[in-house]
Amino acid sequence: MEQFKISWLGFFYLAMLFIPNFFWAKAKPVGYTAEEENPVLLVFERVGEVLTTCCVFLARKETPGGLWHLWLAGSFALMLLYEIFWARYFIGAHTLEDFYGAMLGIPAPGASLPVAAVCLLGIYNCAWWTVVSGVILGIGHIGIHLQHKKAGGENYGI
Repeated sequence: MEQFKISWLGFFYLAMLFIPNFFWAKAKPVGYTAEEENPVLLVFERVGEVLTTCCVFLARKETPGGLWHLWLAGSFALMLLYEIFWARYFIGAHTLEDFYGAMLGIPAPGASLPVAAVCLLGIYNCAWWTVVSGVILGIGHIGIHLQHKKAGGENYGI
């Protein structure tokens, strides 16, 4: 039977996710609306949010070393890019283009970067449940971002 512990790294990742979103709730893009979001994608997003939040808190007692740390480094690099995404948004004019536009060629960076980071964190922790929760979150979260981008892309230059 596997032994688990609470992951302080997971707590740190969640802080990196939640803090910018808290400020975003007070500074949403001009013209943003959550109306007409695909209900199936919304269910995937909500279930993925709950599962991911729970899963990143759990880590194995023994985490592999050596080259496995490259997965962690990649995950952390994606989280740093996610924070840069938010800095770009908050420094900008809070437009839909700032929010949904690509960054460094990465489509929907506000959704794709944290999802990819969670999946790599799951690989690093050898925690398939974290990877699966990240995939579920990604289906919903990235799907909703792409839906918004597609619906309003012509209106704000994306």
